[in-house]
Amino acid sequence: MTTIEILGFTSAFLTTCSFIPQAIQVIKTKDTESLSLAMYSIFTLGVAGWLVYGLVKQDNAMIAANMITLVLSSVILGIKLRNDVKIKRARLIEE
Repeated sequence: MTTIEILGFTSAFLTTCSFIPQAIQVIKTKDTESLSLAMYSIFTLGVAGWLVYGLVKQDNAMIAANMITLVLSSVILGIKLRNDVKIKRARLIEE
């Protein structure tokens, strides 16, 4: 493995791991009120794009990191969407 590949895998590992605490917190608490739906939607789409790019380039570090990050960001986005729908329904019922 070359030095640049080690740098790539290390960077991919660190940025992917940075998402784990947020994912764990959201999964445990189901609290997504302070999270931006637009940000997570755009971010998740961007990660999917990077995954496709990594697949085309056959870059294993990029593929691994973006597969894991896509799963984590999709879980957070899914919980955020579910919570937002629940809140909107509750507001409609109150009216």
